[in-house]
Amino acid sequence: MPIAIAVTSADLVLPPTDQSTPGAHVLTPPEQQEFADTLSEIGTLVERHGHLIVLYPATTPRSHVQRLHAVRAMLESDRIALLPSALPPLGTAVLVRQLRQLSVCDFSAGVLGASARLLAHYIYAGALLGSANRLDRLPVALPQPAPNGARPPAGQCAVLAGPTPQLVQADGEGALAGPQFSTALTYAPGSLGSEWVSGRLARQWQVQAIHPVPLPQASTAWWGTPKVVEFAAAIPDVSLLYQMVSSVRQEACHWCGLTLIGDRCAFCSAPVAQQERRPRAIAASARRRAIGAGRPAEGTASRAQASQPHAPEHRPRAAAPQQAIPRYRGAGPGAR
Repeated sequence: MPIAIAVTSADLVLPPTDQSTPGAHVLTPPEQQEFADTLSEIGTLVERHGHLIVLYPATTPRSHVQRLHAVRAMLESDRIALLPSALPPLGTAVLVRQLRQLSVCDFSAGVLGASARLLAHYIYAGALLGSANRLDRLPVALPQPAPNGARPPAGQCAVLAGPTPQLVQADGEGALAGPQFSTALTYAPGSLGSEWVSGRLARQWQVQAIHPVPLPQASTAWWGTPKVVEFAAAIPDVSLLYQMVSSVRQEACHWCGLTLIGDRCAFCSAPVAQQERRPRAIAASARRRAIGAGRPAEGTASRAQASQPHAPEHRPRAAAPQQAIPRYRGAGPGAR
C-alpha cells in the first residue's frame, strides 16, 4: 500500500493526470471534529499505510496546525511528517499531486517526505491579477507613479511567486521568467478572464499541456483580490520526477534512522549531521620531533629559500553558475 498523503482542504487534491496516481486524504478541520476523533482518524491512516505525510499551506489557520502537532505528540509517532508549503494555494496543490504520483514508487517514506522541498523549487507558481495594490506576500516592486505625479499605468499584472518573485504588466513588453524544461500548465480562473494565461503565457513557456481546475478557496486571500487567475507550471511526467529524486544523494537520519535527501529529515526535523573534516591535532612531542628532523643546517635555509622559485598565488576558482533546468545530480533546495 502506498505511503499516505494528507492535506488540510479538499481543493488541494487536484484531479490526477494519469490512472496510477492515488488520491489524498482530506483531514477534518478542528472546528468540525473532536480531538479524540482526529486522533483516531490519523492513527488509522498511520497503521494502514505505515507512514503519513501531511502537506499544508503556510497560511493554514494556527488552530489547525496546532491540532496536527498535538495529535502527533499524543500518538508518540515518528511516522508522521508535517510539511508546511510556502507556495501559493494552487502551487501547493500541484506539489501534492507530484507527491501522490511518487507515493506509488519504491521510495522510502523519508525520501518521499524530503523530496517536497526539492520538487517545490521546480514549480513555477503565479497569478494574473486585476490589481496588485494589496499584494503584500511577495518582495516585488509595484508599479510606481511617474516623476510628474501621474498615476502608474493601470491594467492587469502578472506575478510570479516562485522560484524567483517577479511582477510585470500583462499588456506590456515584459515577460515572466518561465521554466527551461518541459512542463504542464495548471490554471484556476477566478472572476477574471483566463485568455492571457491559457494563450500568451502558455505560448511563452511552451507548455506541453493545459489543465483548468477550480480556484482554491484560499487563493483570493493569498493574492489579495478576487480578480485573479492562478497558475502553476510543473513537471507532469512521473518518470522524470522519479529520476530527479533518485539522483540526489541519500543519507540516514542520525536521530530517527530514516533514509532522506537534503539537509533535514521530514519526519523528525533533525538536520543532517555534518561530518568532522578538520585535520587531527598533532601531539606536541611528535610535532617537536618532526620539526627537529626537518630543520636545515644553519646558513643553508636562506640559500635554499633564495634558490626556490616563488609559487604563483593560489586563487580559488569561481563557483560555476547554477542552471535553471533540473539538474539530476541533486540540485534544488536542500540537495547535497
